[in-house]
Amino acid sequence: MNPRLNPMFVTIAATIAVQVLMSVGITQAGPAPDKKVKQPAYTEFSNPEMVQILGYNDNEGNSNDAMEPFISRDGNYLFFNNSNSAPTTSLFWATRVDDVTFQYQGEIGGEVNSSGPLDAVPSMDMNGNFYFITNRSYAVDLSTIYSGPFADVSDVASVTPVNPVAGVAAPKIGLVNFDSEISADGNTLYFTRGNYSNLAPGAPPSSTEMMVATNQGGTFVIDPHSAKIMKMINDEHLNYAPDTSADELEFFFTRTIPKPPTPQFGIYMATRSSTSKPFGKPKKIEAITGYAEAPSISQDNLSLYYHWKNPSGVFEINRVTRTLKP
Repeated sequence: MNPRLNPMFVTIAATIAVQVLMSVGITQAGPAPDKKVKQPAYTEFSNPEMVQILGYNDNEGNSNDAMEPFISRDGNYLFFNNSNSAPTTSLFWATRVDDVTFQYQGEIGGEVNSSGPLDAVPSMDMNGNFYFITNRSYAVDLSTIYSGPFADVSDVASVTPVNPVAGVAAPKIGLVNFDSEISADGNTLYFTRGNYSNLAPGAPPSSTEMMVATNQGGTFVIDPHSAKIMKMINDEHLNYAPDTSADELEFFFTRTIPKPPTPQFGIYMATRSSTSKPFGKPKKIEAITGYAEAPSISQDNLSLYYHWKNPSGVFEINRVTRTLKP
């Protein structure tokens, strides 16, 4: 059985947890909570459509899967990874042709894809500081969030050197930071921590927590108000894949209700009036249906990108649009 495959919660967390935590003897997970909650809807986004990545194919065993999209803050780049269940998950880049068409450029070079077997979940601030998730050193230092400077020289992209993001490593074995996004200004890191303290192969975490850390002199420090900021986000379900607008007044994320036999996936958004305020009650984006995760908002706040499992079982990048930001 491929340890990356997770019928309940196919995401980076499961991959890291199975590959790393099993090696240190964590076993047997309990079921995630399952409560029926009426979800308010956000209806301004509409028109789901596929994003084409010209030249991206399965000649390297990627099976055409494209997941965890991130649109750079200037709109010029699309970063993504191949399947989370592939033997090796790597980071790729593409350049913009138009809002729904990008030209595939290949793997990101440098030290990003040098570790194996998992390098994924890209994001980047306006200054070109690139962040991603990797399991290369979790067994040593509990770190999974790495960063480094991005460079595009003569159409060759690289990130070198890369290092663990200081200040946010998980505090103990069994807790895994598995999704993250850096804010546009580079001062705030939003990330998801999953609890795998009792792990069974392929099982979802028993809980997740969205967290906020701020950059203080090159080291990120968990915001003392993190729990308050994310109070309305961190309910009893599985909440992950954070994404923020450039002004950090809108927050997008994935919520999964692992109800057998079919989990319920949804992409949600929450707003606030000021960065000093907590986010309000989230609303499910009604236009996004099916197996959809990992939102990424465009620089003009009008296009929301995400990955979606199509009827052929392949993950593709889609987008929905709106005409005005609220």
